[in-house]
Amino acid sequence: MFSLNVPLPPAVDRLANDRHPDLVAFDRVRERHTLVCKRFGSGDLEDVGGGLDGGGGGYGGDPDRGRRRDRAVTRLRERLRPVIAGTDPLDLSITGIDYFEEPARGPGPVVYLRVESDDLDRLHRRLCRAFDPVPGIEGEAYVPHVTLARGGPVDRAEALAESEIDRIEWRARSLTIYDPDFREPAGTVSLE
Repeated sequence: MFSLNVPLPPAVDRLANDRHPDLVAFDRVRERHTLVCKRFGSGDLEDVGGGLDGGGGGYGGDPDRGRRRDRAVTRLRERLRPVIAGTDPLDLSITGIDYFEEPARGPGPVVYLRVESDDLDRLHRRLCRAFDPVPGIEGEAYVPHVTLARGGPVDRAEALAESEIDRIEWRARSLTIYDPDFREPAGTVSLE
């Protein structure tokens, strides 16, 4: 499942590194930090052979997976272009630490950096009108965030949520199409 992500400033990694000692009590500490704007399923890429593997899920053992990915990214960009047209750069802020006690997917709690951005909220809603929202995590359920860790004691998550951080503000002038199968950016979409 591709995602459209907001690039993060270096201050986010610095903050996560500073908080690392507080996160080791959790089952999994996130090393790669992302801010997802919207996720896309194989149905969003249907004219590239029914999805990335011809059957709707991942690249599998496809020897032409790089070409299939390139076609999928090209199709996704084509579909994104009219939806994103006229979108100004996004103003965003990280304002604190919070947690999902019982996340929609996977083990909880999920400790995250809270992101506030009216620009991002508007763009997410627009994208959900053009592409089906992922149930339970998008549309009305969307909470912009940067995951730090998951699984572990709820009392540690509560303590982190009560701690103070320095606000981080930035402007995103582009968005990144992320490919989880290759674990890398697959393309960029400009907002200027």
